[in-house]
Amino acid sequence: MPKAKGKTRRQKFGYNVNRKRLNRNARRKAAPRIECSHIRHAWDQTKSVRQNLAEMGLAMDPNRAVPLLKRKVKAMEVDVEERPKELVRKPYVLNDLEAEASLPEKKGNTLSRDLIDYVRYMVENHGENYKAMARDEKNYYQDTPKQIRNKINVYKRFYPAEWQAFTDSLQKNKMEVE
Repeated sequence: MPKAKGKTRRQKFGYNVNRKRLNRNARRKAAPRIECSHIRHAWDQTKSVRQNLAEMGLAMDPNRAVPLLKRKVKAMEVDVEERPKELVRKPYVLNDLEAEASLPEKKGNTLSRDLIDYVRYMVENHGENYKAMARDEKNYYQDTPKQIRNKINVYKRFYPAEWQAFTDSLQKNKMEVE
């Protein structure tokens, strides 16, 4: 819907606004968000990236942090001046990062609940008869006997303890029926 005629006001220049501060604040707000929470909480907005990382004991440029010694003529051995080590004011960041890195990795891959139920149903009703499983009415995706066998093997590989308990319960039920 169009605006009513004469209802828009002309933009006037704000002479009393500090443009330098405005642009600096805009740049600071537009800076990328630091994903690592340890580094983000220790970050000081007033300092440069290099200064922040040096305070945390991290390196901005790994090539400068661990320089490669160039092989030159051994006859001219000169005392190499080492740069003074920068003071690590926030060692807790480095300790937190090392502790987090030493934790064991979580197993992120799991099987869907539908696939687990499908495999359990097939094994309960048909045992090891993969051809009968392929003809079963619950085989909605029309898997071939080999595909069904592979799905069962994947389930065995992902959940070995659960598979063992499941097969043991099947054996007990078979014994009770007989």
